[in-house]
Amino acid sequence: MQLLTYVNMLVFIMLYVFMSRYRKVVGFHLGMNIAMVTGGMLSLSVGVLLMVQYTFHFIAITCLSTILGMVAGGIFGALFDYQTMLTGLSNGLMVGIMAPMLGAILINPFLFIVMMEGLICLMIALLVISLRRS
Repeated sequence: MQLLTYVNMLVFIMLYVFMSRYRKVVGFHLGMNIAMVTGGMLSLSVGVLLMVQYTFHFIAITCLSTILGMVAGGIFGALFDYQTMLTGLSNGLMVGIMAPMLGAILINPFLFIVMMEGLICLMIALLVISLRRS
């Protein structure tokens, strides 16, 4: 599970490097969607994966997933403008607080994690496609 968390963070770092090249051609609405998706998906994956692995560290995992989600949403939003940064921050905050709750109630986490990682890959693919078309 920890390896999957590190891989997710590495993918989001590579996505940031890729998006920083296209930031001048991205419009306001697409930038806002990018900030919301990246902040939410990173905090969701970190919160669920760490909660499945370390079940009894609820407060620390909630703080970590919230901070990482806010940082990711803020950094991706700062590529475009301040209002987009604020949107990314708030989405990372909300998903980061709720993700450990979702991870705590999972009975069979394997199926959920496979589905979650598939959806994260789908969202990243949609972001890359929409960046190339803009």
